[in-house]
Amino acid sequence: MAYESSSVDVAIIGAGPAGLTSAYLLTKAGFSVTVIEKDPVYVGGISRTVEHEGYRFDIGGHRFFSKSKEVVDLWNEILPDDFIQRPRMSRIYYEGNFYSYPLRAFEALGNLGLWRSVLCMASYAKSRVFPRKNVDNFQDWVSNQFGEKLFNIFFKTYTEKVWGMQCDEISADWAAQRIKGLSLGGAVVDGLKRSFGLNKKPNDGMEAKTLLETFRYPRKGPGMMWEAARDFVLKGGNKVLMGHALHQLSEDRVTGRWTVQAKRGDGETVEINAGHVISSAPMRELAGRLHPMPKTTANALDLKYRDFLTVAVMVKSKDLFPDNWIYIHDPSVQVGRIQNFRSWSPELIPHDDMACVGLEYFCFKGDGLWSSEDEDLVELAKAELAQLGLCDPKDITGGVVVRQEKAYPVYDDSYAANVEAMRADLAETHPTLHLVGRNGMHKYNNQDHAMMTAMLTVKNIEAGKIVHDVWCVNEDAEYHEAGDEGAVEALKSERLVPRKVAA
Repeated sequence: MAYESSSVDVAIIGAGPAGLTSAYLLTKAGFSVTVIEKDPVYVGGISRTVEHEGYRFDIGGHRFFSKSKEVVDLWNEILPDDFIQRPRMSRIYYEGNFYSYPLRAFEALGNLGLWRSVLCMASYAKSRVFPRKNVDNFQDWVSNQFGEKLFNIFFKTYTEKVWGMQCDEISADWAAQRIKGLSLGGAVVDGLKRSFGLNKKPNDGMEAKTLLETFRYPRKGPGMMWEAARDFVLKGGNKVLMGHALHQLSEDRVTGRWTVQAKRGDGETVEINAGHVISSAPMRELAGRLHPMPKTTANALDLKYRDFLTVAVMVKSKDLFPDNWIYIHDPSVQVGRIQNFRSWSPELIPHDDMACVGLEYFCFKGDGLWSSEDEDLVELAKAELAQLGLCDPKDITGGVVVRQEKAYPVYDDSYAANVEAMRADLAETHPTLHLVGRNGMHKYNNQDHAMMTAMLTVKNIEAGKIVHDVWCVNEDAEYHEAGDEGAVEALKSERLVPRKVAA
């Protein structure tokens, strides 16, 4: 087993948005930095862009929009000439019909057909006259607002696919926040006004929630951003070690310096001596590798995650549909969402006469979907595309599977107490160990919020003390769909994430 050692100002665990933002800014400020990344090929974490035979895939879909001026300025600095402006479009698919997102009442009822529309309106009327009492879960809250029929069609299936929880297990508080401003009664009245020419405003869903009509996007996918950040770090004389997984992390209590051990697949061990450590590794993994183990290790090991996989297929077609992605509410298939990569950027597709779509399946690592052979998953994707009527399987020329572990931190009954225990423990015992990013902090943040945690951490390191509380950075579920880009200096708000019903 070979050993290689080095000494730097800061060691960074993970080359995702938070890790590489830290490395970029520290390099710019003149610090010596080494980044370790367990993926042997790609930087960017969940914001990476995977390439296969010239096709490039965005893992999850990343619109580049932020209310933070600092984040927008940094994006422009790292990637000054490679953003393109793209039209925004996403719809709901159910039983062969497309529905605008957010829902338009008259369009939805028209697509459902006369008899089912009558039943939906009767169900809605019943919910207004005889609402469910003692509402404490998502199912009851939505059924009271829209009726049980519309709940089953437009809310139940997709929510349960994504989160792996039954709707009657999810807290009503999340529903009240997530669906605020959308009223079926108001939408019907608005539709009647339009029918009689009394409302001339465009029927684009803006009444319920202000949505972006266009967004910026790197022409070759979000990984382009993080590849550029990596190149800047390397050009500045610092290191990004690919294919190196964290093995052990320990602090010398006398000198206050850290020893970070990372292992490659061939068994080689790299040892990094550092004054500070920035970790974007999942909190659960960090706790298991910190030596000696913190007293709150059991709390961290109890944290849970939701995983997903993308099956990207190449189709002989110039384009299949105009959407960036489609939400699949149809319960007859397992796919939850379908990306159209050409609609994100034409440069993701190497051939003008080909399309490429990505079918997203939400799962838990180790379950039936996750453990399936890649060939079987491609065949499943073909069959479900045919069942949905979106393409002919004979036109599909190939496919590839990309698995994403720990895509969503799970907010279960105990997660908040577990995270707080670990956070307080590390703040007291290891003040130069900094947690950043979505999994590093077990916070369901988006890319720009992960970046902001890194930005504030770098400012703390430069100051030699904690002057910014990175735990104040979080996400509002509507931040990326409303308001002005670059309108605020910091991002401090609450992320809307489903929680289980309180016991």
